[in-house]
Amino acid sequence: MPAMQLHSDRLFPPDPATRAVARELYGTVRDLPIISPHGHVDPRLLAEDIPFPDPTTLLISPDHYVTRLLHSAGVSLADLGVDSPDGLDEGTSRKVWRTFCERWPVYRGTPVQYWFEAELTEIFGVTERPGPDTADAIFDRIAGALATPEFRPRALFRRFGIEVLATTDDPVDDLRHHRALRDDPTFDGRVIPTFRPDRYLEPAGLGWTKAVAALGAAADTDTGHYDGYLEALRRRRQYFVDHGATSADHSHADVRTDPLDEAAAAWIYDRALRGEATVEEATAFRRHMLFMMARMSVEDGLVMTLHPGICRNHHGPTFQRYGADRGADIPTGIELTEALRPLLDRFGTTPEFHLVPFTTDETVFSRQLAPLAGFYPSVFVGAPWWFLDAPEAIGRWRSAVTETAGFTRSSGFIDDTRAYCSIPARHDMSRRLDAGYLAELVVRHRIAEDEAAETLHALVVENPRRVFKL
Repeated sequence: MPAMQLHSDRLFPPDPATRAVARELYGTVRDLPIISPHGHVDPRLLAEDIPFPDPTTLLISPDHYVTRLLHSAGVSLADLGVDSPDGLDEGTSRKVWRTFCERWPVYRGTPVQYWFEAELTEIFGVTERPGPDTADAIFDRIAGALATPEFRPRALFRRFGIEVLATTDDPVDDLRHHRALRDDPTFDGRVIPTFRPDRYLEPAGLGWTKAVAALGAAADTDTGHYDGYLEALRRRRQYFVDHGATSADHSHADVRTDPLDEAAAAWIYDRALRGEATVEEATAFRRHMLFMMARMSVEDGLVMTLHPGICRNHHGPTFQRYGADRGADIPTGIELTEALRPLLDRFGTTPEFHLVPFTTDETVFSRQLAPLAGFYPSVFVGAPWWFLDAPEAIGRWRSAVTETAGFTRSSGFIDDTRAYCSIPARHDMSRRLDAGYLAELVVRHRIAEDEAAETLHALVVENPRRVFKL
Protein backbone atom coordinates (compact mmCIF):
# COMPACT_ATOMS: atom_id res chain seq x y z
CA MET A 1 0.00 0.00 0.00
CA PRO A 2 1.48 3.42 -0.95
CA ALA A 3 2.40 5.77 1.85
CA MET A 4 0.47 8.94 2.61
CA GLN A 5 2.25 12.11 1.58
CA LEU A 6 1.61 15.39 3.35
CA HIS A 7 3.31 17.76 0.95
CA SER A 8 4.70 20.87 2.62
CA ASP A 9 3.07 23.03 -0.08
CA ARG A 10 -0.37 21.40 0.12
CA LEU A 11 -3.26 23.74 -0.72
CA PHE A 12 -0.93 26.49 -1.94
CA PRO A 13 -1.47 27.96 -5.46
CA PRO A 14 0.13 25.97 -8.29
CA ASP A 15 1.86 28.97 -9.87
CA PRO A 16 5.49 28.85 -8.63
CA ALA A 17 5.80 32.58 -7.90
CA THR A 18 2.51 32.74 -6.03
CA ARG A 19 3.28 29.52 -4.20
CA ALA A 20 6.58 30.94 -2.98
CA VAL A 21 4.83 33.97 -1.49
CA ALA A 22 2.16 31.78 0.08
CA ARG A 23 4.85 29.61 1.62
CA GLU A 24 6.51 32.64 3.21
CA LEU A 25 3.23 34.02 4.51
CA TYR A 26 2.13 30.70 5.95
CA GLY A 27 5.44 30.38 7.77
CA THR A 28 4.63 33.50 9.77
CA VAL A 29 1.43 32.01 11.24
CA ARG A 30 2.04 28.26 11.16
CA ASP A 31 2.86 28.05 14.87
CA LEU A 32 0.47 30.67 16.21
CA PRO A 33 -1.98 29.47 18.88
CA ILE A 34 -5.33 28.01 17.94
CA ILE A 35 -8.40 30.03 18.86
CA SER A 36 -11.56 27.95 18.58
CA PRO A 37 -14.56 30.19 19.38
CA HIS A 38 -17.23 27.75 18.20
CA GLY A 39 -17.18 23.97 18.43
CA HIS A 40 -18.70 20.92 20.05
CA VAL A 41 -15.95 19.20 22.06
CA ASP A 42 -17.32 17.77 25.31
CA PRO A 43 -15.76 19.71 28.24
CA ARG A 44 -15.90 16.53 30.35
CA LEU A 45 -13.14 15.19 28.12
CA LEU A 46 -10.70 17.75 29.49
CA ALA A 47 -12.13 18.09 32.99
CA GLU A 48 -11.66 14.41 33.74
CA ASP A 49 -8.66 13.89 31.43
CA ILE A 50 -9.60 10.27 30.97
CA PRO A 51 -7.57 8.40 28.32
CA PHE A 52 -9.39 7.92 25.02
CA PRO A 53 -10.84 4.40 25.03
CA ASP A 54 -10.01 3.26 21.50
CA PRO A 55 -9.19 4.59 17.99
CA THR A 56 -12.73 4.23 16.68
CA THR A 57 -14.37 6.12 19.55
CA LEU A 58 -11.85 8.91 19.17
CA LEU A 59 -11.66 9.31 15.39
CA ILE A 60 -14.72 7.78 13.74
CA SER A 61 -17.88 7.37 15.83
CA PRO A 62 -18.32 10.99 17.04
CA ASP A 63 -17.47 12.61 13.70
CA HIS A 64 -20.56 12.87 11.51
CA TYR A 65 -18.35 14.07 8.64
CA VAL A 66 -16.81 10.59 8.68
CA THR A 67 -19.87 8.49 9.41
CA ARG A 68 -22.24 10.17 6.95
CA LEU A 69 -20.13 9.21 3.93
CA LEU A 70 -19.76 5.66 5.16
CA HIS A 71 -23.53 5.57 5.62
CA SER A 72 -24.00 6.81 2.07
CA ALA A 73 -21.77 3.96 0.94
CA GLY A 74 -24.15 1.46 2.50
CA VAL A 75 -22.73 1.03 6.01
CA SER A 76 -25.29 1.07 8.82
CA LEU A 77 -24.72 3.63 11.56
CA ALA A 78 -25.25 0.78 14.03
CA ASP A 79 -22.13 -0.84 12.59
CA LEU A 80 -20.10 2.35 13.19
CA GLY A 81 -20.52 2.57 16.95
CA VAL A 82 -22.35 5.91 16.91
CA ASP A 83 -24.56 4.83 19.82
CA SER A 84 -21.63 3.89 22.07
CA PRO A 85 -20.14 7.23 23.19
CA ASP A 86 -18.22 5.72 26.12
CA GLY A 87 -16.22 3.34 23.99
CA LEU A 88 -16.38 -0.01 22.25
CA ASP A 89 -14.94 -3.36 23.12
CA GLU A 90 -11.70 -4.10 21.31
CA GLY A 91 -13.24 -6.48 18.82
CA THR A 92 -16.05 -4.12 17.79
CA SER A 93 -13.72 -1.14 17.63
CA ARG A 94 -11.32 -2.99 15.36
CA LYS A 95 -14.18 -4.18 13.14
CA VAL A 96 -15.44 -0.61 12.65
CA TRP A 97 -11.89 0.56 11.96
CA ARG A 98 -11.46 -2.09 9.29
CA THR A 99 -14.73 -1.02 7.66
CA PHE A 100 -13.50 2.57 7.59
CA CYS A 101 -10.13 1.64 6.06
CA GLU A 102 -11.69 -0.66 3.47
CA ARG A 103 -13.83 2.23 2.25
CA TRP A 104 -11.16 4.89 2.40
CA PRO A 105 -11.65 5.77 -1.31
CA VAL A 106 -15.07 7.32 -0.52
CA TYR A 107 -13.19 10.25 1.07
CA ARG A 108 -10.98 11.09 -1.91
CA GLY A 109 -11.14 14.79 -2.71
CA THR A 110 -13.11 15.63 0.44
CA PRO A 111 -11.90 17.68 3.40
CA VAL A 112 -12.25 14.55 5.53
CA GLN A 113 -9.34 13.01 3.63
CA TYR A 114 -7.28 16.14 4.26
CA TRP A 115 -8.05 16.26 7.98
CA PHE A 116 -7.70 12.55 8.53
CA GLU A 117 -4.35 12.26 6.78
CA ALA A 118 -3.07 15.15 8.87
CA GLU A 119 -4.37 13.55 12.07
CA LEU A 120 -2.84 10.18 11.30
CA THR A 121 0.50 11.55 10.18
CA GLU A 122 1.14 14.53 12.43
CA ILE A 123 -0.47 13.30 15.65
CA PHE A 124 0.08 9.54 15.55
CA GLY A 125 3.04 9.20 13.18
CA VAL A 126 1.14 6.92 10.80
CA THR A 127 2.49 6.98 7.25
CA GLU A 128 0.60 4.05 5.74
CA ARG A 129 -2.46 4.92 3.71
CA PRO A 130 -5.66 3.42 5.17
CA GLY A 131 -6.76 0.29 3.36
CA PRO A 132 -7.75 -3.32 4.05
CA ASP A 133 -4.11 -4.40 4.27
CA THR A 134 -3.05 -1.65 6.69
CA ALA A 135 -6.13 -1.35 8.93
CA ASP A 136 -4.89 -3.53 11.77
CA ALA A 137 -1.40 -2.05 11.85
CA ILE A 138 -2.76 1.52 11.96
CA PHE A 139 -5.28 0.55 14.63
CA ASP A 140 -2.58 -1.01 16.80
CA ARG A 141 -0.29 2.01 16.47
CA ILE A 142 -3.03 4.43 17.51
CA ALA A 143 -4.27 2.19 20.32
CA GLY A 144 -0.75 1.95 21.65
CA ALA A 145 -0.32 5.71 21.58
CA LEU A 146 -3.65 6.29 23.37
CA ALA A 147 -2.40 4.17 26.27
CA THR A 148 0.40 6.66 27.00
CA PRO A 149 0.22 9.91 29.02
CA GLU A 150 1.27 11.97 25.99
CA PHE A 151 -2.04 11.23 24.27
CA ARG A 152 -4.44 12.07 27.06
CA PRO A 153 -6.82 14.97 26.35
CA ARG A 154 -4.98 17.66 28.31
CA ALA A 155 -1.59 16.68 26.91
CA LEU A 156 -2.99 16.97 23.38
CA PHE A 157 -4.62 20.32 24.26
CA ARG A 158 -1.15 21.67 25.07
CA ARG A 159 0.45 19.95 22.07
CA PHE A 160 -2.16 21.39 19.70
CA GLY A 161 -1.37 24.90 20.95
CA ILE A 162 -4.98 25.73 21.81
CA GLU A 163 -5.35 29.15 23.42
CA VAL A 164 -9.16 29.12 23.74
CA LEU A 165 -11.66 26.33 23.20
CA ALA A 166 -15.36 27.23 23.27
CA THR A 167 -17.89 24.45 23.74
CA THR A 168 -21.63 24.49 22.98
CA ASP A 169 -23.88 24.03 26.00
CA ASP A 170 -27.50 23.74 27.04
CA PRO A 171 -28.79 26.71 29.07
CA VAL A 172 -29.67 24.47 32.02
CA ASP A 173 -26.22 22.86 32.16
CA ASP A 174 -24.63 23.41 35.56
CA LEU A 175 -21.26 23.92 33.78
CA ARG A 176 -19.47 21.89 36.44
CA HIS A 177 -16.83 20.70 33.99
CA HIS A 178 -16.02 24.28 32.97
CA ARG A 179 -15.88 25.26 36.62
CA ALA A 180 -13.57 22.35 37.41
CA LEU A 181 -11.19 23.33 34.62
CA ARG A 182 -11.24 26.98 35.65
CA ASP A 183 -10.44 26.13 39.27
CA ASP A 184 -7.82 23.45 38.54
CA PRO A 185 -4.32 24.88 39.17
CA THR A 186 -2.77 22.07 37.10
CA PHE A 187 -4.64 23.11 33.93
CA ASP A 188 -3.60 26.38 32.32
CA GLY A 189 -5.85 26.19 29.24
CA ARG A 190 -9.00 28.22 28.63
CA VAL A 191 -12.20 26.28 27.98
CA ILE A 192 -15.37 28.38 27.92
CA PRO A 193 -19.07 27.56 27.48
CA THR A 194 -21.42 28.89 24.81
CA PHE A 195 -25.10 29.55 25.50
CA ARG A 196 -27.24 27.55 23.01
CA PRO A 197 -30.97 28.18 23.69
CA ASP A 198 -32.57 26.88 20.46
CA ARG A 199 -34.99 24.38 21.96
CA TYR A 200 -36.21 26.90 24.54
CA LEU A 201 -37.20 29.37 21.81
CA GLU A 202 -39.18 26.94 19.63
CA PRO A 203 -42.69 26.31 21.04
CA ALA A 204 -43.40 23.97 18.12
CA GLY A 205 -40.47 21.74 19.05
CA LEU A 206 -40.87 18.40 20.79
CA GLY A 207 -40.65 18.71 24.55
CA TRP A 208 -40.75 22.51 24.65
CA THR A 209 -43.06 22.68 27.67
CA LYS A 210 -40.80 20.40 29.72
CA ALA A 211 -37.75 22.33 28.53
CA VAL A 212 -39.02 25.70 29.75
CA ALA A 213 -40.00 24.13 33.06
CA ALA A 214 -36.43 22.86 33.42
CA LEU A 215 -35.19 26.31 32.47
CA GLY A 216 -37.23 27.82 35.27
CA ALA A 217 -35.92 25.29 37.77
CA ALA A 218 -32.32 26.00 36.77
CA ALA A 219 -32.89 29.75 37.06
CA ASP A 220 -35.04 29.48 40.22
CA THR A 221 -37.75 31.37 38.38
CA ASP A 222 -41.40 30.66 37.56
CA THR A 223 -41.63 30.09 33.79
CA GLY A 224 -45.37 29.57 34.00
CA HIS A 225 -45.76 33.06 32.56
CA TYR A 226 -43.96 35.06 29.88
CA ASP A 227 -42.16 37.52 32.17
CA GLY A 228 -40.77 34.68 34.24
CA TYR A 229 -39.60 32.94 31.08
CA LEU A 230 -37.67 36.04 30.00
CA GLU A 231 -36.20 36.41 33.45
CA ALA A 232 -35.08 32.77 33.43
CA LEU A 233 -33.27 33.28 30.13
CA ARG A 234 -31.57 36.41 31.48
CA ARG A 235 -30.45 34.63 34.64
CA ARG A 236 -29.07 31.64 32.77
CA ARG A 237 -27.25 33.88 30.32
CA GLN A 238 -25.65 35.67 33.24
CA TYR A 239 -24.74 32.31 34.79
CA PHE A 240 -22.88 31.46 31.58
CA VAL A 241 -21.17 34.87 31.56
CA ASP A 242 -20.04 34.24 35.13
CA HIS A 243 -18.50 30.97 33.94
CA GLY A 244 -16.55 32.57 31.11
CA ALA A 245 -18.97 32.50 28.18
CA THR A 246 -18.51 35.19 25.54
CA SER A 247 -21.16 34.16 22.99
CA ALA A 248 -24.67 32.79 22.50
CA ASP A 249 -25.34 30.57 19.49
CA HIS A 250 -28.61 30.20 17.60
CA SER A 251 -29.65 27.86 14.79
CA HIS A 252 -33.16 27.97 13.37
CA ALA A 253 -34.78 27.39 10.00
CA ASP A 254 -34.63 31.12 9.27
CA VAL A 255 -33.41 34.29 10.93
CA ARG A 256 -36.47 36.49 10.74
CA THR A 257 -36.38 38.80 13.73
CA ASP A 258 -39.84 40.40 13.75
CA PRO A 259 -40.67 41.61 17.27
CA LEU A 260 -44.12 41.20 18.76
CA ASP A 261 -45.65 43.59 21.23
CA GLU A 262 -45.37 42.26 24.77
CA ALA A 263 -49.06 41.44 25.08
CA ALA A 264 -49.04 39.36 21.88
CA ALA A 265 -45.87 37.53 22.93
CA ALA A 266 -47.33 36.74 26.34
CA TRP A 267 -50.58 35.53 24.75
CA ILE A 268 -48.77 33.12 22.41
CA TYR A 269 -46.55 31.93 25.26
CA ASP A 270 -49.57 31.07 27.39
CA ARG A 271 -51.19 29.23 24.47
CA ALA A 272 -47.97 27.32 23.84
CA LEU A 273 -47.76 26.19 27.47
CA ARG A 274 -51.28 24.79 27.09
CA GLY A 275 -50.35 23.09 23.82
CA GLU A 276 -52.75 25.28 21.87
CA ALA A 277 -50.40 27.48 19.80
CA THR A 278 -50.61 27.04 16.03
CA VAL A 279 -47.50 26.49 13.94
CA GLU A 280 -47.80 30.07 12.68
CA GLU A 281 -48.02 31.42 16.23
CA ALA A 282 -45.07 29.32 17.38
CA THR A 283 -42.99 30.55 14.44
CA ALA A 284 -43.90 34.17 15.17
CA PHE A 285 -42.88 33.67 18.81
CA ARG A 286 -39.51 32.16 17.85
CA ARG A 287 -38.80 35.06 15.50
CA HIS A 288 -39.74 37.49 18.27
CA MET A 289 -37.40 35.65 20.65
CA LEU A 290 -34.46 36.00 18.26
CA PHE A 291 -35.04 39.74 18.48
CA MET A 292 -35.16 39.43 22.27
CA MET A 293 -31.93 37.44 22.27
CA ALA A 294 -30.27 40.35 20.48
CA ARG A 295 -31.66 42.72 23.11
CA MET A 296 -30.24 40.51 25.85
CA SER A 297 -26.88 40.42 24.08
CA VAL A 298 -26.83 44.20 24.20
CA GLU A 299 -27.53 43.96 27.93
CA ASP A 300 -25.06 41.24 28.91
CA GLY A 301 -22.43 41.53 26.15
CA LEU A 302 -22.66 38.00 24.75
CA VAL A 303 -21.78 37.85 21.06
CA MET A 304 -24.79 36.67 19.05
CA THR A 305 -24.00 34.05 16.42
CA LEU A 306 -26.53 32.71 13.93
CA HIS A 307 -26.38 29.34 12.10
CA PRO A 308 -29.57 29.32 10.00
CA GLY A 309 -30.68 27.42 6.94
CA ILE A 310 -30.30 23.76 7.94
CA CYS A 311 -33.01 21.14 7.64
CA ARG A 312 -32.12 19.11 10.69
CA ASN A 313 -32.61 15.37 11.02
CA HIS A 314 -33.77 15.02 7.42
CA HIS A 315 -34.14 11.25 7.78
CA GLY A 316 -36.76 10.59 10.44
CA PRO A 317 -35.89 6.95 11.16
CA THR A 318 -32.23 7.84 11.80
CA PHE A 319 -33.24 10.58 14.22
CA GLN A 320 -35.68 8.31 16.03
CA ARG A 321 -33.07 5.58 16.52
CA TYR A 322 -29.83 7.49 17.02
CA GLY A 323 -30.83 11.06 17.86
CA ALA A 324 -29.49 14.31 16.43
CA ASP A 325 -26.15 15.11 14.81
CA ARG A 326 -25.75 11.89 12.85
CA GLY A 327 -25.00 13.42 9.46
CA ALA A 328 -28.59 13.74 8.22
CA ASP A 329 -28.76 17.55 8.35
CA ILE A 330 -29.15 19.13 4.90
CA PRO A 331 -28.60 22.81 3.90
CA THR A 332 -31.48 24.92 2.65
CA GLY A 333 -31.71 28.35 1.02
CA ILE A 334 -32.04 31.43 3.20
CA GLU A 335 -32.79 35.16 3.12
CA LEU A 336 -30.96 37.55 5.44
CA THR A 337 -31.42 41.12 4.25
CA GLU A 338 -35.07 41.58 5.18
CA ALA A 339 -34.99 38.90 7.86
CA LEU A 340 -32.42 40.77 9.94
CA ARG A 341 -33.72 44.27 9.25
CA PRO A 342 -35.84 44.56 12.45
CA LEU A 343 -32.92 43.44 14.61
CA LEU A 344 -30.40 45.67 12.84
CA ASP A 345 -32.74 48.66 12.79
CA ARG A 346 -32.77 48.48 16.57
CA PHE A 347 -29.30 47.18 17.47
CA GLY A 348 -27.13 47.29 14.33
CA THR A 349 -25.23 50.42 15.38
CA THR A 350 -25.26 49.76 19.13
CA PRO A 351 -21.71 49.91 20.51
CA GLU A 352 -20.28 46.56 21.62
CA PHE A 353 -23.11 44.50 20.09
CA HIS A 354 -21.56 41.79 17.90
CA LEU A 355 -23.63 39.71 15.46
CA VAL A 356 -21.92 36.88 13.57
CA PRO A 357 -24.13 35.25 10.90
CA PHE A 358 -23.01 32.01 9.25
CA THR A 359 -24.74 30.24 6.41
CA THR A 360 -24.33 27.22 4.17
CA ASP A 361 -26.15 29.07 1.38
CA GLU A 362 -23.35 30.32 -0.87
CA THR A 363 -25.72 32.53 -2.87
CA VAL A 364 -25.90 35.08 -0.05
CA PHE A 365 -22.15 35.57 0.48
CA SER A 366 -21.61 38.55 -1.82
CA ARG A 367 -25.26 39.54 -2.22
CA GLN A 368 -26.30 39.79 1.46
CA LEU A 369 -23.71 38.82 4.06
CA ALA A 370 -20.81 40.95 2.85
CA PRO A 371 -22.91 44.10 2.23
CA LEU A 372 -24.47 43.81 5.69
CA ALA A 373 -21.04 43.49 7.30
CA GLY A 374 -19.78 46.30 5.08
CA PHE A 375 -22.25 48.76 6.62
CA TYR A 376 -23.28 47.69 10.11
CA PRO A 377 -20.58 48.03 12.80
CA SER A 378 -22.18 45.13 14.69
CA VAL A 379 -22.05 42.56 11.86
CA PHE A 380 -19.11 40.24 11.21
CA VAL A 381 -19.24 37.55 8.54
CA GLY A 382 -18.90 34.08 9.97
CA ALA A 383 -16.34 31.84 8.30
CA PRO A 384 -17.44 28.76 6.31
CA TRP A 385 -18.60 25.88 8.47
CA TRP A 386 -20.18 22.49 8.12
CA PHE A 387 -20.70 21.65 4.43
CA LEU A 388 -18.54 24.60 3.38
CA ASP A 389 -15.43 24.02 5.49
CA ALA A 390 -13.65 22.57 2.48
CA PRO A 391 -10.77 24.12 0.53
CA GLU A 392 -12.71 25.16 -2.57
CA ALA A 393 -15.70 26.47 -0.62
CA ILE A 394 -13.47 28.48 1.72
CA GLY A 395 -11.81 30.02 -1.30
CA ARG A 396 -15.14 30.97 -2.83
CA TRP A 397 -16.27 32.47 0.47
CA ARG A 398 -13.10 34.49 0.97
CA SER A 399 -13.28 35.95 -2.52
CA ALA A 400 -17.01 36.70 -2.29
CA VAL A 401 -16.95 38.54 1.03
CA THR A 402 -13.58 40.30 0.87
CA GLU A 403 -14.30 42.44 -2.17
CA THR A 404 -17.21 44.09 -0.33
CA ALA A 405 -16.44 43.78 3.38
CA GLY A 406 -12.66 43.46 3.44
CA PHE A 407 -10.73 41.28 5.86
CA THR A 408 -11.51 43.07 9.11
CA ARG A 409 -15.21 42.22 8.98
CA SER A 410 -14.76 38.44 9.04
CA SER A 411 -14.81 36.33 12.17
CA GLY A 412 -11.66 34.28 11.80
CA PHE A 413 -11.81 30.53 11.24
CA ILE A 414 -14.51 28.41 12.93
CA ASP A 415 -13.75 24.69 13.19
CA ASP A 416 -17.25 23.69 14.45
CA THR A 417 -16.02 20.19 15.28
CA ARG A 418 -16.82 17.35 17.62
CA ALA A 419 -13.71 15.51 16.46
CA TYR A 420 -11.06 16.66 18.95
CA CYS A 421 -8.03 15.53 16.96
CA SER A 422 -9.17 17.29 13.79
CA ILE A 423 -8.87 20.76 15.36
CA PRO A 424 -5.23 21.46 14.39
CA ALA A 425 -5.70 20.08 10.87
CA ARG A 426 -8.78 22.24 10.26
CA HIS A 427 -7.09 25.42 11.48
CA ASP A 428 -3.96 24.63 9.49
CA MET A 429 -6.09 24.23 6.37
CA SER A 430 -7.57 27.69 6.90
CA ARG A 431 -4.15 29.27 7.41
CA ARG A 432 -2.81 27.71 4.22
CA LEU A 433 -5.82 28.80 2.17
CA ASP A 434 -5.72 32.38 3.46
CA ALA A 435 -1.98 32.49 2.80
CA GLY A 436 -2.68 31.42 -0.78
CA TYR A 437 -5.43 34.01 -1.25
CA LEU A 438 -3.24 36.80 0.08
CA ALA A 439 -0.31 35.63 -2.04
CA GLU A 440 -2.49 36.07 -5.12
CA LEU A 441 -3.12 39.69 -4.12
CA VAL A 442 0.61 40.23 -3.62
CA VAL A 443 1.69 38.86 -7.01
CA ARG A 444 -1.02 40.90 -8.71
CA HIS A 445 0.39 43.97 -6.97
CA ARG A 446 -2.85 44.74 -5.17
CA ILE A 447 -1.30 44.70 -1.70
CA ALA A 448 2.27 44.68 -0.43
CA GLU A 449 3.74 41.58 1.14
CA ASP A 450 4.03 43.21 4.57
CA GLU A 451 0.32 44.09 4.39
CA ALA A 452 -0.45 40.48 3.50
CA ALA A 453 1.54 39.23 6.50
CA GLU A 454 -0.25 41.64 8.86
CA THR A 455 -3.62 40.60 7.45
CA LEU A 456 -2.91 36.89 7.79
CA HIS A 457 -1.85 37.34 11.40
CA ALA A 458 -5.09 39.23 12.06
CA LEU A 459 -7.22 36.51 10.46
CA VAL A 460 -5.61 33.83 12.62
CA VAL A 461 -5.61 35.48 16.04
CA GLU A 462 -6.69 39.13 16.12
CA ASN A 463 -10.06 38.81 14.38
CA PRO A 464 -11.41 35.93 16.50
CA ARG A 465 -10.19 37.56 19.70
CA ARG A 466 -11.89 40.83 18.79
CA VAL A 467 -15.08 39.48 17.22
CA PHE A 468 -15.75 36.93 19.97
CA LYS A 469 -14.54 39.21 22.77
CA LEU A 470 -11.77 36.87 23.81
